[in-house]
Amino acid sequence: MRRNTRKRSKTTHRAVAAAAGLALGAGGLIAVNVYASAGESGNSNSTKRASQERADQALATGAATISCPDVGAALTSVPDQARPQVDKELALLDKQVADAYQRLRGSAKAIQQDGNFADNAIMGPLKDKRVATIDRIAIAIGRSGSRPQGLEALAACTLRATGNQPDTGQGGSSGQDGNGEQGGQGGNGPVAADFVDITTVQPNVQNPRKTRGASRGIFTTQCGVNDNKLYNTDNIIVAPGVSNGAHHTHDYVGNQDNDAFTTNEEFAAADTSCRNQNDKSTYYWPVLRLQDGTQEFDAQQPGGGAEGNTGRILTASQVTLNFVGNPRGKVVAMPKFLRIITGDAKAFTNGTANANASWSCTGFENRQLTDKYPVCPEGSSLVRTSRFQSCWDGRSTDSANHRSHVAFTDPRTGNCPNGFKAIPQLVQRLVYDVDAPSLDDNGQSSPFYAVDGFPEQMHKPITDHGDFINVFDESLMNRMVQCINTGRKCR
Repeated sequence: MRRNTRKRSKTTHRAVAAAAGLALGAGGLIAVNVYASAGESGNSNSTKRASQERADQALATGAATISCPDVGAALTSVPDQARPQVDKELALLDKQVADAYQRLRGSAKAIQQDGNFADNAIMGPLKDKRVATIDRIAIAIGRSGSRPQGLEALAACTLRATGNQPDTGQGGSSGQDGNGEQGGQGGNGPVAADFVDITTVQPNVQNPRKTRGASRGIFTTQCGVNDNKLYNTDNIIVAPGVSNGAHHTHDYVGNQDNDAFTTNEEFAAADTSCRNQNDKSTYYWPVLRLQDGTQEFDAQQPGGGAEGNTGRILTASQVTLNFVGNPRGKVVAMPKFLRIITGDAKAFTNGTANANASWSCTGFENRQLTDKYPVCPEGSSLVRTSRFQSCWDGRSTDSANHRSHVAFTDPRTGNCPNGFKAIPQLVQRLVYDVDAPSLDDNGQSSPFYAVDGFPEQMHKPITDHGDFINVFDESLMNRMVQCINTGRKCR
Protein backbone atom coordinates (compact mmCIF):
# COMPACT_ATOMS: atom_id res chain seq x y z
CA MET A 1 0.00 0.00 0.00
CA ARG A 2 2.85 2.34 0.83
CA ARG A 3 4.34 1.90 -2.67
CA ASN A 4 1.11 2.90 -4.42
CA THR A 5 0.77 5.94 -2.19
CA ARG A 6 4.33 7.00 -2.91
CA LYS A 7 3.85 6.61 -6.65
CA ARG A 8 0.82 8.89 -6.49
CA SER A 9 2.98 11.37 -4.60
CA LYS A 10 5.65 11.18 -7.30
CA THR A 11 3.00 11.78 -9.96
CA THR A 12 2.01 14.93 -8.11
CA HIS A 13 5.63 16.08 -8.00
CA ARG A 14 5.89 15.51 -11.75
CA ALA A 15 2.77 17.56 -12.37
CA VAL A 16 4.20 20.41 -10.33
CA ALA A 17 7.49 20.23 -12.24
CA ALA A 18 5.64 20.23 -15.55
CA ALA A 19 3.51 23.17 -14.52
CA ALA A 20 6.66 25.06 -13.68
CA GLY A 21 7.84 24.45 -17.25
CA LEU A 22 10.96 22.60 -16.15
CA ALA A 23 10.81 19.39 -18.09
CA LEU A 24 8.44 19.37 -21.03
CA GLY A 25 10.59 20.95 -23.73
CA ALA A 26 12.48 19.00 -26.34
CA GLY A 27 16.21 18.46 -26.11
CA GLY A 28 18.13 20.75 -23.83
CA LEU A 29 21.77 20.18 -24.63
CA ILE A 30 23.25 21.38 -27.87
CA ALA A 31 25.87 19.93 -30.15
CA VAL A 32 29.12 21.32 -31.45
CA ASN A 33 31.19 19.47 -33.98
CA VAL A 34 34.24 19.21 -31.75
CA TYR A 35 36.11 17.25 -34.39
CA ALA A 36 35.57 19.76 -37.20
CA SER A 37 36.34 22.65 -34.86
CA ALA A 38 39.63 21.28 -33.58
CA GLY A 39 42.36 23.82 -34.03
CA GLU A 40 39.96 26.75 -34.24
CA SER A 41 40.86 28.08 -30.83
CA GLY A 42 43.03 30.86 -32.25
CA ASN A 43 41.84 34.46 -32.21
CA SER A 44 42.97 35.51 -35.65
CA ASN A 45 40.49 37.28 -37.89
CA SER A 46 41.00 34.68 -40.62
CA THR A 47 40.09 31.87 -38.22
CA LYS A 48 36.97 33.71 -37.11
CA ARG A 49 35.96 34.41 -40.69
CA ALA A 50 36.44 30.77 -41.68
CA SER A 51 34.38 29.62 -38.71
CA GLN A 52 31.63 32.10 -39.55
CA GLU A 53 31.60 31.01 -43.18
CA ARG A 54 31.13 27.41 -42.11
CA ALA A 55 28.29 28.40 -39.79
CA ASP A 56 26.62 30.46 -42.54
CA GLN A 57 26.89 27.59 -45.00
CA ALA A 58 25.51 25.17 -42.41
CA LEU A 59 22.55 27.47 -41.80
CA ALA A 60 21.83 27.58 -45.49
CA THR A 61 21.86 23.78 -45.79
CA GLY A 62 20.07 23.05 -42.52
CA ALA A 63 23.13 21.41 -40.96
CA ALA A 64 23.63 23.90 -38.12
CA THR A 65 23.08 23.71 -34.40
CA ILE A 66 23.47 25.83 -31.27
CA SER A 67 26.46 25.71 -28.94
CA CYS A 68 26.12 27.04 -25.38
CA PRO A 69 28.58 26.88 -22.47
CA ASP A 70 27.71 24.26 -19.85
CA VAL A 71 26.77 26.24 -16.75
CA GLY A 72 26.33 23.17 -14.54
CA ALA A 73 29.85 21.95 -15.22
CA ALA A 74 31.21 25.34 -14.14
CA LEU A 75 29.67 25.19 -10.66
CA THR A 76 32.28 24.16 -8.11
CA SER A 77 30.31 24.77 -4.91
CA VAL A 78 26.55 24.80 -4.32
CA PRO A 79 25.26 24.98 -0.71
CA ASP A 80 22.73 22.31 0.19
CA GLN A 81 20.08 24.98 0.81
CA ALA A 82 20.48 26.29 -2.75
CA ARG A 83 20.65 22.93 -4.50
CA PRO A 84 16.91 22.44 -5.26
CA GLN A 85 16.55 25.85 -6.92
CA VAL A 86 19.87 25.53 -8.77
CA ASP A 87 18.84 22.13 -10.15
CA LYS A 88 15.59 23.57 -11.45
CA GLU A 89 17.27 26.60 -12.98
CA LEU A 90 19.82 24.38 -14.73
CA ALA A 91 16.94 22.34 -16.13
CA LEU A 92 15.33 25.56 -17.32
CA LEU A 93 18.55 26.48 -19.14
CA ASP A 94 18.36 23.14 -20.91
CA LYS A 95 14.77 23.80 -21.96
CA GLN A 96 15.60 27.29 -23.24
CA VAL A 97 18.37 25.96 -25.46
CA ALA A 98 16.20 23.09 -26.65
CA ASP A 99 13.38 25.45 -27.61
CA ALA A 100 15.80 27.66 -29.50
CA TYR A 101 17.25 24.68 -31.33
CA GLN A 102 13.79 23.44 -32.34
CA ARG A 103 12.98 26.88 -33.70
CA LEU A 104 16.27 26.95 -35.60
CA ARG A 105 15.45 23.65 -37.26
CA GLY A 106 12.01 24.90 -38.24
CA SER A 107 13.19 28.24 -39.63
CA ALA A 108 15.16 27.21 -42.72
CA LYS A 109 13.09 29.31 -45.11
CA ALA A 110 13.11 32.39 -42.88
CA ILE A 111 16.89 32.12 -42.49
CA GLN A 112 17.38 31.82 -46.24
CA GLN A 113 15.26 34.93 -46.80
CA ASP A 114 16.82 37.00 -44.01
CA GLY A 115 20.47 36.52 -43.11
CA ASN A 116 19.92 38.16 -39.71
CA PHE A 117 16.89 36.08 -38.74
CA ALA A 118 18.78 33.51 -36.67
CA ASP A 119 20.62 36.17 -34.66
CA ASN A 120 17.65 38.46 -34.15
CA ALA A 121 14.84 35.96 -33.63
CA ILE A 122 16.62 33.01 -32.02
CA MET A 123 20.07 33.69 -30.61
CA GLY A 124 19.39 37.15 -29.13
CA PRO A 125 16.26 36.09 -27.20
CA LEU A 126 18.04 32.94 -26.06
CA LYS A 127 20.87 34.96 -24.56
CA ASP A 128 18.42 37.25 -22.73
CA LYS A 129 16.67 34.26 -21.16
CA ARG A 130 19.96 32.68 -20.15
CA VAL A 131 21.19 35.90 -18.56
CA ALA A 132 18.14 36.01 -16.29
CA THR A 133 18.34 32.33 -15.37
CA ILE A 134 22.08 32.41 -14.67
CA ASP A 135 21.54 35.45 -12.47
CA ARG A 136 18.96 33.54 -10.43
CA ILE A 137 21.47 30.70 -10.00
CA ALA A 138 24.11 33.12 -8.71
CA ILE A 139 21.63 34.76 -6.33
CA ALA A 140 20.46 31.40 -4.95
CA ILE A 141 24.05 30.30 -4.25
CA GLY A 142 24.92 33.71 -2.81
CA ARG A 143 22.16 33.51 -0.20
CA SER A 144 23.93 30.62 1.54
CA GLY A 145 27.54 30.99 0.44
CA SER A 146 29.91 32.91 -1.76
CA ARG A 147 28.23 34.16 -4.90
CA PRO A 148 29.97 32.63 -7.95
CA GLN A 149 31.78 35.06 -10.19
CA GLY A 150 31.92 35.04 -13.97
CA LEU A 151 28.82 32.96 -14.66
CA GLU A 152 27.34 35.77 -16.74
CA ALA A 153 30.05 35.13 -19.34
CA LEU A 154 28.39 31.77 -20.02
CA ALA A 155 25.13 33.28 -21.26
CA ALA A 156 26.03 33.83 -24.92
CA CYS A 157 25.62 30.94 -27.36
CA THR A 158 26.88 30.49 -30.91
CA LEU A 159 25.73 28.85 -34.11
CA ARG A 160 27.91 26.02 -35.29
CA ALA A 161 28.04 23.52 -38.13
CA THR A 162 27.20 19.94 -37.19
CA GLY A 163 29.62 18.41 -39.66
CA ASN A 164 26.79 16.30 -41.13
CA GLN A 165 26.62 16.78 -44.88
CA PRO A 166 23.25 17.09 -46.61
CA ASP A 167 22.00 13.82 -48.01
CA THR A 168 22.48 13.02 -51.68
CA GLY A 169 19.01 11.58 -52.00
CA GLN A 170 19.37 7.90 -51.20
CA GLY A 171 16.95 8.23 -48.30
CA GLY A 172 17.01 5.27 -45.95
CA SER A 173 17.28 5.45 -42.21
CA SER A 174 19.60 8.41 -42.45
CA GLY A 175 17.82 10.09 -45.32
CA GLN A 176 17.24 13.79 -45.64
CA ASP A 177 14.44 15.28 -43.57
CA GLY A 178 12.33 18.32 -44.32
CA ASN A 179 15.01 20.67 -43.07
CA GLY A 180 17.69 19.31 -45.37
CA GLU A 181 19.60 17.53 -42.61
CA GLN A 182 20.86 14.03 -42.89
CA GLY A 183 18.30 12.05 -40.95
CA GLY A 184 18.75 9.06 -38.70
CA GLN A 185 16.95 9.76 -35.44
CA GLY A 186 14.55 12.54 -36.41
CA GLY A 187 17.16 14.30 -38.54
CA ASN A 188 19.76 14.31 -35.76
CA GLY A 189 21.96 11.41 -36.81
CA PRO A 190 23.66 9.08 -36.83
CA VAL A 191 25.31 9.33 -40.24
CA ALA A 192 27.49 6.87 -42.12
CA ALA A 193 30.64 8.75 -41.10
CA ASP A 194 29.89 7.88 -37.45
CA PHE A 195 30.72 4.20 -38.12
CA VAL A 196 33.97 2.33 -38.79
CA ASP A 197 34.86 -1.29 -39.53
CA ILE A 198 36.37 -2.63 -36.30
CA THR A 199 38.73 -4.88 -38.25
CA THR A 200 40.49 -1.77 -39.61
CA VAL A 201 41.23 -0.43 -36.10
CA GLN A 202 44.61 -1.16 -34.55
CA PRO A 203 44.79 -2.59 -31.00
CA ASN A 204 44.93 0.35 -28.63
CA VAL A 205 44.16 -0.88 -25.11
CA GLN A 206 46.91 -0.32 -22.55
CA ASN A 207 46.66 -1.05 -18.84
CA PRO A 208 49.00 0.22 -16.09
CA ARG A 209 51.40 -2.37 -14.71
CA LYS A 210 50.31 -3.88 -11.45
CA THR A 211 52.73 -3.71 -8.55
CA ARG A 212 53.26 -6.41 -5.95
CA GLY A 213 50.78 -4.71 -3.61
CA ALA A 214 47.98 -4.45 -6.19
CA SER A 215 44.45 -5.52 -5.29
CA ARG A 216 43.80 -8.15 -7.96
CA GLY A 217 40.42 -9.61 -7.03
CA ILE A 218 37.15 -9.34 -8.95
CA PHE A 219 33.69 -9.08 -7.41
CA THR A 220 30.78 -9.71 -9.78
CA THR A 221 27.19 -8.73 -9.10
CA GLN A 222 24.48 -10.19 -11.34
CA CYS A 223 21.52 -7.86 -11.91
CA GLY A 224 20.01 -8.95 -15.23
CA VAL A 225 19.61 -7.07 -18.52
CA ASN A 226 16.48 -4.97 -17.82
CA ASP A 227 14.05 -7.73 -18.76
CA ASN A 228 11.63 -5.79 -16.56
CA LYS A 229 11.60 -3.00 -19.19
CA LEU A 230 12.17 -0.34 -16.55
CA TYR A 231 12.62 2.88 -18.54
CA ASN A 232 12.37 6.58 -17.81
CA THR A 233 13.95 9.84 -18.96
CA ASP A 234 14.85 11.15 -15.51
CA ASN A 235 18.34 11.43 -14.04
CA ILE A 236 18.36 11.44 -10.25
CA ILE A 237 22.06 12.37 -10.12
CA VAL A 238 22.22 15.41 -12.39
CA ALA A 239 18.59 16.54 -12.24
CA PRO A 240 16.96 15.45 -8.97
CA GLY A 241 13.36 16.59 -8.68
CA VAL A 242 13.05 17.33 -12.40
CA SER A 243 10.97 15.09 -14.66
CA ASN A 244 12.63 14.25 -17.99
CA GLY A 245 15.88 15.72 -16.73
CA ALA A 246 17.89 13.42 -18.99
CA HIS A 247 15.94 14.16 -22.20
CA HIS A 248 16.66 10.59 -23.29
CA THR A 249 15.58 7.13 -22.15
CA HIS A 250 17.59 4.98 -19.74
CA ASP A 251 17.84 1.25 -19.14
CA TYR A 252 17.84 0.38 -15.42
CA VAL A 253 19.13 -2.71 -13.65
CA GLY A 254 19.47 -3.20 -9.94
CA ASN A 255 17.27 -0.84 -7.96
CA GLN A 256 13.71 -0.86 -9.26
CA ASP A 257 12.60 2.46 -7.76
CA ASN A 258 14.80 4.91 -9.64
CA ASP A 259 13.32 8.17 -10.84
CA ALA A 260 13.91 11.88 -10.29
CA PHE A 261 12.12 11.91 -6.93
CA THR A 262 13.56 8.82 -5.24
CA THR A 263 15.17 9.49 -1.86
CA ASN A 264 18.08 7.59 -0.35
CA GLU A 265 15.68 6.01 2.13
CA GLU A 266 13.48 4.82 -0.73
CA PHE A 267 16.48 3.41 -2.57
CA ALA A 268 17.39 1.41 0.54
CA ALA A 269 13.85 0.03 0.88
CA ALA A 270 13.26 -0.76 -2.81
CA ASP A 271 13.25 -4.04 -4.70
CA THR A 272 16.28 -4.98 -6.78
CA SER A 273 16.83 -7.09 -9.88
CA CYS A 274 20.22 -8.17 -8.51
CA ARG A 275 20.57 -11.84 -7.56
CA ASN A 276 22.07 -10.84 -4.22
CA GLN A 277 19.29 -8.84 -2.59
CA ASN A 278 21.83 -6.93 -0.52
CA ASP A 279 22.87 -5.08 -3.68
CA LYS A 280 20.19 -2.44 -4.19
CA SER A 281 22.50 -0.21 -6.18
CA THR A 282 21.17 1.44 -9.31
CA TYR A 283 22.99 0.98 -12.61
CA TYR A 284 21.66 2.89 -15.61
CA TRP A 285 22.69 3.95 -19.10
CA PRO A 286 21.09 5.44 -22.25
CA VAL A 287 19.27 2.86 -24.33
CA LEU A 288 20.53 1.77 -27.73
CA ARG A 289 18.05 2.00 -30.61
CA LEU A 290 17.87 0.47 -34.06
CA GLN A 291 16.76 2.92 -36.74
CA ASP A 292 14.28 0.53 -38.36
CA GLY A 293 11.15 2.69 -38.20
CA THR A 294 9.68 0.97 -35.13
CA GLN A 295 7.24 3.15 -33.17
CA GLU A 296 8.22 2.48 -29.57
CA PHE A 297 6.05 3.21 -26.53
CA ASP A 298 7.73 6.63 -26.25
CA ALA A 299 7.48 7.57 -29.94
CA GLN A 300 5.48 10.72 -29.14
CA GLN A 301 6.86 11.42 -25.67
CA PRO A 302 9.49 13.82 -24.27
CA GLY A 303 12.79 12.01 -24.07
CA GLY A 304 11.66 9.69 -26.85
CA GLY A 305 10.46 10.50 -30.33
CA ALA A 306 9.44 14.04 -29.41
CA GLU A 307 13.13 14.75 -28.78
CA GLY A 308 14.64 12.83 -31.68
CA ASN A 309 15.13 9.46 -29.97
CA THR A 310 13.39 7.09 -32.35
CA GLY A 311 13.52 3.46 -33.40
CA ARG A 312 13.40 0.09 -31.68
CA ILE A 313 14.94 -0.09 -28.20
CA LEU A 314 17.51 -2.89 -28.06
CA THR A 315 17.86 -4.87 -24.85
CA ALA A 316 21.39 -6.05 -24.13
CA SER A 317 21.87 -9.79 -24.47
CA GLN A 318 24.41 -9.66 -21.65
CA VAL A 319 25.22 -7.20 -18.85
CA THR A 320 28.34 -7.82 -16.79
CA LEU A 321 28.97 -5.73 -13.66
CA ASN A 322 32.45 -6.34 -12.24
CA PHE A 323 34.17 -4.47 -9.42
CA VAL A 324 37.95 -4.63 -9.70
CA GLY A 325 40.91 -3.42 -7.66
CA ASN A 326 43.69 -0.89 -7.88
CA PRO A 327 47.00 -1.62 -9.67
CA ARG A 328 49.03 0.03 -6.90
CA GLY A 329 47.43 -1.06 -3.64
CA LYS A 330 44.39 -1.96 -1.58
CA VAL A 331 40.92 -0.48 -1.93
CA VAL A 332 38.57 0.85 0.75
CA ALA A 333 34.80 0.57 0.95
CA MET A 334 32.63 2.98 -1.02
CA PRO A 335 30.33 5.13 1.13
CA LYS A 336 26.68 4.22 0.84
CA PHE A 337 24.78 6.36 -1.70
CA LEU A 338 27.98 7.40 -3.48
CA ARG A 339 27.03 8.75 -6.91
CA ILE A 340 29.29 8.36 -9.95
CA ILE A 341 28.83 9.47 -13.56
CA THR A 342 31.26 8.19 -16.15
CA GLY A 343 31.46 9.74 -19.61
CA ASP A 344 29.69 12.88 -20.75
CA ALA A 345 26.27 13.05 -22.40
CA LYS A 346 27.32 16.49 -23.67
CA ALA A 347 30.70 15.45 -25.07
CA PHE A 348 29.81 16.58 -28.58
CA THR A 349 29.27 20.03 -27.09
CA ASN A 350 31.73 20.07 -24.23
CA GLY A 351 34.67 18.40 -25.90
CA THR A 352 36.49 15.29 -24.76
CA ALA A 353 37.62 16.24 -21.24
CA ASN A 354 35.07 13.96 -19.56
CA ALA A 355 34.32 11.66 -22.50
CA ASN A 356 34.77 8.00 -21.61
CA ALA A 357 32.93 6.07 -24.31
CA SER A 358 34.33 2.66 -25.26
CA TRP A 359 32.75 0.85 -28.22
CA SER A 360 34.01 -2.45 -29.57
CA CYS A 361 33.02 -5.94 -30.76
CA THR A 362 33.38 -9.37 -29.20
CA GLY A 363 36.67 -10.85 -30.28
CA PHE A 364 38.15 -7.38 -30.83
CA GLU A 365 37.98 -5.82 -27.35
CA ASN A 366 41.64 -4.86 -27.43
CA ARG A 367 40.42 -2.21 -29.91
CA GLN A 368 38.25 0.44 -28.27
CA LEU A 369 36.54 3.36 -30.05
CA THR A 370 35.40 6.63 -28.49
CA ASP A 371 34.17 8.76 -31.42
CA LYS A 372 32.94 6.02 -33.78
CA TYR A 373 30.42 3.20 -33.65
CA PRO A 374 31.98 -0.13 -34.65
CA VAL A 375 30.79 -2.22 -37.57
CA CYS A 376 31.30 -5.76 -36.31
CA PRO A 377 32.05 -8.71 -38.60
CA GLU A 378 29.64 -11.64 -38.91
CA GLY A 379 29.55 -13.69 -35.73
CA SER A 380 30.73 -10.78 -33.56
CA SER A 381 28.48 -8.77 -31.22
CA LEU A 382 28.53 -5.08 -30.34
CA VAL A 383 30.07 -4.18 -26.95
CA ARG A 384 29.75 -1.02 -24.83
CA THR A 385 32.21 -0.84 -21.90
CA SER A 386 32.17 1.79 -19.16
CA ARG A 387 34.94 2.04 -16.58
CA PHE A 388 33.91 4.20 -13.66
CA GLN A 389 36.09 6.45 -11.53
CA SER A 390 37.91 4.50 -8.82
CA CYS A 391 39.33 7.23 -6.59
CA TRP A 392 37.21 8.96 -3.92
CA ASP A 393 37.92 12.15 -1.97
CA GLY A 394 37.12 10.39 1.32
CA ARG A 395 34.39 12.87 2.26
CA SER A 396 31.52 13.37 -0.17
CA THR A 397 28.96 11.14 -1.87
CA ASP A 398 28.38 13.81 -4.54
CA SER A 399 29.69 17.21 -5.62
CA ALA A 400 28.33 20.39 -7.20
CA ASN A 401 29.28 19.33 -10.72
CA HIS A 402 28.78 15.61 -9.88
CA ARG A 403 32.41 14.87 -10.76
CA SER A 404 34.87 16.50 -8.37
CA HIS A 405 34.37 14.02 -5.51
CA VAL A 406 35.69 11.11 -7.60
CA ALA A 407 38.55 10.72 -10.06
CA PHE A 408 40.30 8.24 -12.31
CA THR A 409 43.67 6.77 -11.50
CA ASP A 410 46.68 7.99 -13.44
CA PRO A 411 46.55 6.01 -16.73
CA ARG A 412 50.28 5.27 -16.60
CA THR A 413 50.97 4.65 -12.92
CA GLY A 414 47.56 3.68 -11.54
CA ASN A 415 47.91 6.14 -8.66
CA CYS A 416 45.00 8.11 -7.26
CA PRO A 417 45.33 11.91 -7.01
CA ASN A 418 46.72 13.27 -3.75
CA GLY A 419 44.12 13.14 -1.00
CA PHE A 420 41.98 10.53 -2.78
CA LYS A 421 41.45 6.91 -1.74
CA ALA A 422 41.23 3.90 -4.04
CA ILE A 423 37.80 2.27 -4.12
CA PRO A 424 36.50 -0.74 -6.10
CA GLN A 425 36.17 0.19 -9.76
CA LEU A 426 32.91 -0.65 -11.50
CA VAL A 427 33.49 -2.04 -15.00
CA GLN A 428 30.18 -2.27 -16.85
CA ARG A 429 30.05 -4.31 -20.05
CA LEU A 430 26.96 -4.42 -22.29
CA VAL A 431 26.68 -6.82 -25.25
CA TYR A 432 24.14 -6.42 -28.08
CA ASP A 433 23.23 -8.78 -30.89
CA VAL A 434 22.66 -6.31 -33.73
CA ASP A 435 23.36 -6.68 -37.43
CA ALA A 436 26.12 -4.58 -38.94
CA PRO A 437 24.65 -1.44 -40.58
CA SER A 438 24.99 -0.90 -44.32
CA LEU A 439 27.04 2.23 -44.86
CA ASP A 440 27.07 2.33 -48.66
CA ASP A 441 23.30 2.92 -48.88
CA ASN A 442 22.83 5.02 -45.71
CA GLY A 443 21.34 2.19 -43.73
CA GLN A 444 18.61 1.22 -46.18
CA SER A 445 19.31 -2.51 -46.35
CA SER A 446 20.57 -2.81 -42.75
CA PRO A 447 19.65 0.11 -40.47
CA PHE A 448 21.95 2.20 -38.32
CA TYR A 449 21.95 1.86 -34.56
CA ALA A 450 22.69 4.70 -32.14
CA VAL A 451 22.79 5.56 -28.46
CA ASP A 452 19.96 7.68 -27.06
CA GLY A 453 20.88 11.26 -26.30
CA PHE A 454 19.99 14.90 -26.52
CA PRO A 455 18.96 15.49 -30.15
CA GLU A 456 21.34 18.43 -30.41
CA GLN A 457 24.20 16.02 -29.67
CA MET A 458 23.51 14.29 -33.02
CA HIS A 459 23.55 10.87 -31.33
CA LYS A 460 27.33 10.79 -31.58
CA PRO A 461 29.02 7.72 -30.04
CA ILE A 462 31.30 9.93 -27.94
CA THR A 463 28.27 10.96 -25.82
CA ASP A 464 27.84 7.47 -24.34
CA HIS A 465 27.86 7.46 -20.54
CA GLY A 466 26.82 5.52 -17.45
CA ASP A 467 25.47 6.25 -13.98
CA PHE A 468 25.83 4.39 -10.68
CA ILE A 469 24.55 4.91 -7.14
CA ASN A 470 25.99 2.62 -4.47
CA VAL A 471 23.23 1.04 -2.41
CA PHE A 472 25.15 -2.05 -1.30
CA ASP A 473 24.46 -3.24 2.22
CA GLU A 474 27.53 -2.26 4.25
CA SER A 475 28.34 -5.86 5.14
CA LEU A 476 28.25 -6.91 1.48
CA MET A 477 30.42 -3.91 0.53
CA ASN A 478 32.97 -4.99 3.13
CA ARG A 479 32.93 -8.53 1.69
CA MET A 480 33.55 -7.04 -1.76
CA VAL A 481 36.56 -5.09 -0.48
CA GLN A 482 37.98 -8.15 1.25
CA CYS A 483 37.49 -10.24 -1.90
CA ILE A 484 39.26 -7.70 -4.11
CA ASN A 485 42.10 -7.03 -1.67
CA THR A 486 42.84 -10.75 -1.21
CA GLY A 487 42.93 -11.43 -4.96
CA ARG A 488 39.89 -13.71 -5.18
CA LYS A 489 37.08 -13.95 -7.72
CA CYS A 490 33.71 -13.68 -5.99
CA ARG A 491 30.06 -13.55 -7.03
